[in-house]
Amino acid sequence: MDTTLRDGEQTSGVSFTDEEKLSMAKLLLDDLRVDRLEIASARVSEGEFEAVRKITSWASKHRLINKIEVLGFVDGTVSVNWIKDAGARVLNLLTKGSLKHVTEQLRKTPEQHVIDIKQVIHFAVSQGLTVNIYLEDWSNGMRNSRDYVFYMVDSLKELPVNRFMLPDTLGILNPDETFDYCRLMKERYPGKEFDFHAHNDYDLATGNIFMAIKAGITCIHATINGLGERAGNVPLSSVIAVVKDHFKYSMNINEEKLTLVSKMVESFSGIRIPPNKPVIGENVFTQTSGIHADGDNKSNLYYNDLLPERFGRKRVYALGKTSGKANIKKNLEEMGIELDAASMKKVTERIIELGDKKEAVTQEDLPYIISDVLRSKAIREEIDIRNFSLSTAYGLKPVATLKIRIKNEVYEETSNGDGQYDAFMKALRKIYSKLEKTLPALIDYSVSIPPGGKTDALVQTDITWKMEREFRTRGLDSDQTVAAIKATIKMLNIIENNNL
Repeated sequence: MDTTLRDGEQTSGVSFTDEEKLSMAKLLLDDLRVDRLEIASARVSEGEFEAVRKITSWASKHRLINKIEVLGFVDGTVSVNWIKDAGARVLNLLTKGSLKHVTEQLRKTPEQHVIDIKQVIHFAVSQGLTVNIYLEDWSNGMRNSRDYVFYMVDSLKELPVNRFMLPDTLGILNPDETFDYCRLMKERYPGKEFDFHAHNDYDLATGNIFMAIKAGITCIHATINGLGERAGNVPLSSVIAVVKDHFKYSMNINEEKLTLVSKMVESFSGIRIPPNKPVIGENVFTQTSGIHADGDNKSNLYYNDLLPERFGRKRVYALGKTSGKANIKKNLEEMGIELDAASMKKVTERIIELGDKKEAVTQEDLPYIISDVLRSKAIREEIDIRNFSLSTAYGLKPVATLKIRIKNEVYEETSNGDGQYDAFMKALRKIYSKLEKTLPALIDYSVSIPPGGKTDALVQTDITWKMEREFRTRGLDSDQTVAAIKATIKMLNIIENNNL
């Protein structure tokens, strides 16, 4: 069960619009093919109600409505009516899974709490809803008030409850505890279905879901990119890897769509995926060491079951001081460039020299490095900027005027935009449109101080483009926009020289 749209939205600073929620719901159910989707909490806001209505309307038309779930509360008829009016049919009822939560938060006895829960369940069923039970703070309950947990399930097990959901609400469990507690629940209640909901406060969420599955739990709750409160929830990407590769269980998930969905959620949430995040991070299919690239050339010695093609990605060989000839050769082969042994040695030495200075090197930099080292024509400067002017004024859109040489002709255009770089790009697109030339799509744009930098005097702008494939260019300048323009000119020369 994916809970990105509900629990994931509790990430600090994250709030999805109703249209974003609808887009993600479609991707999660149609493309990624998750089994269940928890999309909201009842009673949150009018905006949340509209989002749920849009999703349930779409899901109903596509016969997916029974996969849509909404969290509700022990509040008489209020949550049930809210969920029903929003068009959903599955209630995930939040109850208290530890004695401390009942007595100190609700200030009720366990008996009073059970009476309240039963009233909600009976009313929900009478309104045509399916009911699942969340035992909030279940992990603390099993540690400190196990008899209370058993009293709760014993009191509710004969009612029309579809699944009992066991959350490690505060992320306190370790794998041994997870296995013991989950196995105890399975053994005590053999006819019941249980979910496990893991948080990552001790960085043990993935290990805990492994042990929950080993103990017989049949459903795991997860979020895209591990979004969630505090340290987040277990990432769906990690669940997929564990279930398929370690347990050899089949899943309905379409792995090839994982990267697409992860990038979409990254864009909507504003929370960047860490480069070293397993399966979905930018660096996880990147071989940096030259000996690894050499091993890959010899029967794929450094491959594991997490092949990038499974997730719609490909293996990359990084360029830097540890890369060696094998990494460089892999990159050159992909670009269709061949070098003799002597030339390869010179280029390798230059890349190592750049790496020692903490300068990052991309595949797109290779033709420039070859040209510089070998004094060759590996890259021809077919395009350069003769002049540009950027202006901004309060209350007015920024304006850019651009004069650019393309081969032997000079072109000039002016445009406004939502920012100085946007205005520059619009002026450039005017020129390329007249020439009936196609520009790549801008996929990502990031600005940072160069690696190892101790001053903000220079900024580095990295832009990711997509044409026939994705590629990245980089610019360095004291001005962020000028750095972006330098990266753009590099991109123009790459596509002009057909180095994609």
